Parts: sequence; C-alpha cells; structure tokens
Amino acid sequence: MDIEKVKNGEWSLTELYEGYDDPAFTADLREIDRLISLAETQSLALEGDPKDVLCRLLDTREKLTELIGKLGLYISLRQSACTTDARASSLMDQLSGKLSMLAAPETRMDQYVAGLGNLEELIAADPLLTDYAFLLRSTKDAAKYLLSAECEEIISLYENSGSSAWGNLQSYLTSTVPVQYRGGTITLSDVRNLAYDPDPQVRKDAFHAELAAYERIRDAVAFSLNSIKLEVLNRCRLRGFESPLAETLYQSHVSASTLDALLTAIREYLPRLQPFYRHKAKLLGHEGGLPWYDLFAPLGAADEKYTKEEARDYLIERFSSFDGELTEMVRTAFDEGWIDFYPREGKVGGAFCAEAFSIRASRILTNFAGSFNDVVTLAHELGHAFHNLNLYDNRPLNRDYSMPVAETASTFNETLVMSDAIRRAEDPVKRRALIHEQLSGDLQVICDIYSRFRFESAVFENRDESFMFPSELCDMMLAAQKEGYGDGLDWTEPHPYMWLCKSHYYSGGLSFYNWPYAFGGLLARGFYACYEREGADFVPRYKRFLKATAVMSAEDAGKVAGIDLASADFWRSGLETLAREVEEFGELCRRN
Repeated sequence: MDIEKVKNGEWSLTELYEGYDDPAFTADLREIDRLISLAETQSLALEGDPKDVLCRLLDTREKLTELIGKLGLYISLRQSACTTDARASSLMDQLSGKLSMLAAPETRMDQYVAGLGNLEELIAADPLLTDYAFLLRSTKDAAKYLLSAECEEIISLYENSGSSAWGNLQSYLTSTVPVQYRGGTITLSDVRNLAYDPDPQVRKDAFHAELAAYERIRDAVAFSLNSIKLEVLNRCRLRGFESPLAETLYQSHVSASTLDALLTAIREYLPRLQPFYRHKAKLLGHEGGLPWYDLFAPLGAADEKYTKEEARDYLIERFSSFDGELTEMVRTAFDEGWIDFYPREGKVGGAFCAEAFSIRASRILTNFAGSFNDVVTLAHELGHAFHNLNLYDNRPLNRDYSMPVAETASTFNETLVMSDAIRRAEDPVKRRALIHEQLSGDLQVICDIYSRFRFESAVFENRDESFMFPSELCDMMLAAQKEGYGDGLDWTEPHPYMWLCKSHYYSGGLSFYNWPYAFGGLLARGFYACYEREGADFVPRYKRFLKATAVMSAEDAGKVAGIDLASADFWRSGLETLAREVEEFGELCRRN
C-alpha cells in the first residue's frame, strides 16, 4: 500500500503494480501476447472430444480475463486520475490493439459452442462446464448475432480509432476545459461541485460559468456523439439487431416486457413526483418551477460538511446494523487506499467503482467536497464494491453482471443510509432536509434518467437521417428534460448541455446506460421494503441475489429474491413509496 498517497486521499495502486516499469507489469503484457497466440491456436484446432475442447478454451479465456482485467484496470485508473498521462493513453491503445486480436478466436469459439447439438449433455458431464452453464447457453443463443471471425476482428480494430477514440476525446475535453469563475480558473469538476454550495449566488454564478465552458468545446463533443451513435447503428444492422435498444436489452439479459413495465410505471407516477421541485422552489423563494442552478441546493440541517474520516465513521455506523461483512469492507476501503477522494486538475469528473478481482478488492473514484451528498455518493460506490465482494468466489468468467442489476447494491446502500438518517431525525426541519436529500437522489434516477432515456432514443432515431449540430442536440435535450421534469422546473434557466457532460452517452459498446439507474433504484426500494419487513432474515437472500446476477437473467435473479420484474405492479410499489415521500415533503415545507 502506498501510505503517502492514502494519507493524501488518493488511492493506492501498488497492490496491482509498482508502476509502468514494474517488471511484473511488462511480464504481464508479454503474457497476454502468449495467451492470445494460444487462444488463436486453440480456436483453429477445434477437434477431438468436445468436452476437452471446451475446457481448454475456457481455461485460456479465464487466464486472459484475469490478466486483461488487472492490466486494463491499472492503466485505466492511472488515466482516470490524470487524463494528461500520455503513457497511460499509449498503453491503453497498446492494450486495446492486443484485445482486437482476440475478436477472431473468440468468435470461432462462440461459433463452435453454437454448433454443439449436445451442449446440455456436456454441461452436465463436467464440473467446469456446469459452472459455466449460463455463459455457454448464452453464447449458443447469441450466435445468431455473430458475424464471421474476420468481420468481428475488423469491427474490433476499427472501434479503436472510432468510438473508443471519440469517447476518449469527450473525456479529455471535459476534464481539461478551463472554467472561468469569479476572476479565476477552475476545473469542470470543481465548478459542478459548487451546485451543492449553500450560497445561492455561488450556485448561480457557477451554473453560468459551467454553461459558458461548454460553449468552448461543444462542437468537438457533438462530433464525438454523432460519430459514436452512427457506429452503433451500423454495427447493430450488421449483426441483425432491430435497434441499439434491442441490443442493450439483449446484452443486459432483460426482456422488453420488463423494460416496458418499468417505463409504464414511471410515466404513470411522474405527475406525482414532479411537484417535489415546485415545493423546493417555493422554499428557496422562487415563484413557479425550480431553476436548474438550484436543483442540488442544500436545505438547512442536511448541509453539514464532512472530512473523509468523518464520512468513514458515519458510514460504518450506519451499515453496522445491516451486515458485518459490508461494514468491514467499508472500513477496509477507507483504511487501505481503495478510494481516490478529491477533485484536481486533469482528474475525470463524477464517481465510479472499478472491480479489482485480482487482489479481491475494488477501487473507487469520487470528487469529494465534503457535502452530505458526497457521503451518499461514497455509500453508492461502496455498494458497487459490495456487489463485487459477493462475486469474489465466482469463477473469472462468472463475475460480469449486466447494467440494470449493476445499480441495485449501490442504490440499496444509499437507501440504507438515508432511511436510517430520516428515522433518527426528530426535529421537523432536520427531517425535511433529509427527506429532501433522499428525494433529490431518488428522483434524479426517475425524472432525470427518464429524460436521458428519451434524449438518447431521439438521438438514435435522428442519426441515420442527419448530423446533429450542438444547437439541435441542446433542443433535443430540453425537450426530453421537459418530459421528465414537467412543470417542476423553471424553463427560463435550463441546462441544455447535459448531453455533453455525461460520459454514459460516449461508449460504442454500451448504449442506453440510463434506464438501468431507474431499474436499480426502484429495485433497491423494493428490496429495502423487504428488509424492513424481514430484518436480518432478508440479508442472506439479498447476497444470493447479488451473486446470482452474473449467472442469470435479471428476471431469474429476481426470482431468487422472490420478485417478478416483468410486473408493472412491482415497479409501482417502489414508486408509491417515493410519491408518499413527496407528499410528506410538501407538507413539511408548508409547516416550516
């Protein structure tokens, strides 16, 4: 562990490698070459007992997955902490080039699995194949979307200089653009953090400074978005997917009927959720809707400031009544350098959690400024880490869960923290502030995420016919936001550049990374209701669900937890709890 970095609030990466010149790092890069060559050789010699062939192929893929995961994680973490790290960019390009060489052998393997008429017999005959039953069955089913090995290799190679490069451009521009604020220059992460400042004039000035910064980079980022989405559309057509959304649902192991049930329930409840913003607007002295610059304004008793040590103690106390394993993991994450806390020039914005299975750990990036919202963000990312922890003992190829379930443990952690804080609050002003804090987050994953889904849908619908310049993208973003927020916001002070600053839009291999947040948020709400009813008896079932997410469809994993995800009534049950909180918040605002 790098003790000095940990003291300064940075993560420790020495558990992975000592640096780019670490002999272990260079040896692992060479080992990837050897394993890729072996995978190529094995994929061209698919003869003999199918059971033995499958076991050899899976063994090689396991080794590659673990090694690529370790190397890729180290390089990406270095790059996220410092986007101007030229060595990291070069090494990531080098690694991506190596991975492109896997497209052909992996396609041959997948085609081999698809052609096995006795796959079920083979699965039943060998423990390794039994462990990988879900993977093998999914591979056989996915063959209908596979192109030839040569075509898959070409697509993989061109993604390096296509969507991947365009995505890196968006990340680079948003992390390095200078923001002119009150006579000085700060980063985009810094100015966005000011949205939580208790001073209303600071929030307003920061908001306008943020929008002005986007004006400087909007053309380049618009080209990034247009190029990525066109690549996705063309790839979907080549592979036979009806649409990018159909591809995402397939990759997510979620049925269209489940997504329809979720969106139907959300649309029904939006009119009962949107008044939250008007209640807040009135409390802050606005007439009508809430200006965007006050969307994250703190309210009274919930706007305390925390050091990272205070955040650690707060979270440990809150989680201790739920599960000892989670509590100990949180303690370890803070004490052993899992977390990179503070914003700085060149560091990417936002927050994320990355699994580090090779060292049975995770690494978390935040831009911690000490607000209560930042503490909740830490709880969220530590939820991802807890999900990872429950997968430590899965085989290497059984640790990859899909997008929708990926947000469940994180949002459940948020709900644990916030519900406990609200329950303890006896003072009405404190209770109002905490309910506000919880609703601010929960409604973001309903109203805002719904608007992001509508925006990305519109982008895909339009991209085939036209190139969308920044002004058109801004108009589309505003139209989508009006669907999500309704009359809850003041549309004379909108944020038309939400398409520019959200990295989720800029992945060629991961479209529609928006509705999974609503999915995970409402799923977590439902799980928390189960926990309130069952207490400690619920915890083992919850952990079994987390473990199952990597080896089952979302619907089947839901059955492990005893719920029907394809029922709109299930999603309505979570939304109803939110609607009641909005009503209570409105009443508290009127009384105080």
